[in-house]
Amino acid sequence: MKIVKLSAAQFDKYSSTHRFRNFYQTSQYANIMVKFGYHAQFLGISNDEDKIIGATLLIYKDVFMGTKIAYAPHGILFDYENFDNVKEVTQILKKVLGKQGFILLRIDPYVPLTIRDYEGNIMNFNNQGNTVIDNLIKSGFKYKGKTLYFETEKPRWEALVLLQKDIREISSKIDKRVRNKIRRATNSGVEVYKDQNNDINKLYTFIAKKENKPLNYYKTICNSFSGSVDIYYAKINTETFLVNSRKSYEKELEYNDTLAAKVQDMSLNNSERESYLNKKMESDKLITAYKNSLLKATELLKSNPDGIVIAGTLIIRYDNAAYIFTEGIDEEYGYLNANTLIKWQLINDYNEQGFKYINLNGIVGDFENQNEYSGLNESKLGFNTIITEYVGEFDIILNNLMYNWYVRSKKNK
Repeated sequence: MKIVKLSAAQFDKYSSTHRFRNFYQTSQYANIMVKFGYHAQFLGISNDEDKIIGATLLIYKDVFMGTKIAYAPHGILFDYENFDNVKEVTQILKKVLGKQGFILLRIDPYVPLTIRDYEGNIMNFNNQGNTVIDNLIKSGFKYKGKTLYFETEKPRWEALVLLQKDIREISSKIDKRVRNKIRRATNSGVEVYKDQNNDINKLYTFIAKKENKPLNYYKTICNSFSGSVDIYYAKINTETFLVNSRKSYEKELEYNDTLAAKVQDMSLNNSERESYLNKKMESDKLITAYKNSLLKATELLKSNPDGIVIAGTLIIRYDNAAYIFTEGIDEEYGYLNANTLIKWQLINDYNEQGFKYINLNGIVGDFENQNEYSGLNESKLGFNTIITEYVGEFDIILNNLMYNWYVRSKKNK
């Protein structure tokens, strides 16, 4: 085997048919990273007959005294199941990249390990998954392990909604709590629309703090993947919001009066009256919430008669699937479940267009314990998603001396 340089066109031609293909291993993604301070190169792996049997996009930055750290996003496009091949290509990469001043190579192969249901139960597993892990470790890569949480670069766990079915069948399998959120959002006057101009500006106001990337980064994504990007927004129809807020408030007042009468009904025993009292106390809380919502709705209609945008989602279409790249919401209106309604609209639209699935992006693999990401999981798993667990992240040191100096320099800083 040997390592050869590829042009962007040669790389895209190879990567577009590989079984582990993904939009991170494309020249479009390389162009994005180059515009934001990274370097990129396309490498091919050829056999003794000069046939390309593997390829990768490497992105990297200078880090220490002319040295570089390389990352192959979602891994090298290669057959990891043959140990001899993995060992040989690892040795060649160490030699070639080491001469170029690289001190570390990181990969996170897009190789599935398990397929699970929305509760985390294993439905299927890759018979060669552990072989892939073992082959990389034996070849010199350090394995980060089968973490349940997020890794350094990309999520190890992703949630997918399978499409190409009758939409009623998809709807029937969605969790009841999610269906209730969709219904509440619609009843609150939340409406979803696709932005025909792919204007990222409003969405950026919702994601700026959590993503820590400049607005121009997302504009570059839209330009680089032009023709394969969709942006969806959710807005409040403030007139509908006011009408329905008033209905909810008035309905709860009537219910509260009924409960008050039951509490005062001396013909009921103490246990029954106590039960009605507890219900009335809960109703009192709802009345306060509905009253605040009514006041808010009144203000919004006055200040935003044409509606107000409260959430958005950026999608990249690739290989007959739709990938949620990022999403955000105005936290002030988080209780209206706008992002849930957007996901439901995406399911409807992409299913109608014949897409295979929607990738809702990363989740964590802890399905039992309450943790800081429980809300993230809940927002995605309730759509009867299929979970893909990947093999994970691996590092290999290419120059021990310079890498150790680099680590010490970081500690000193």
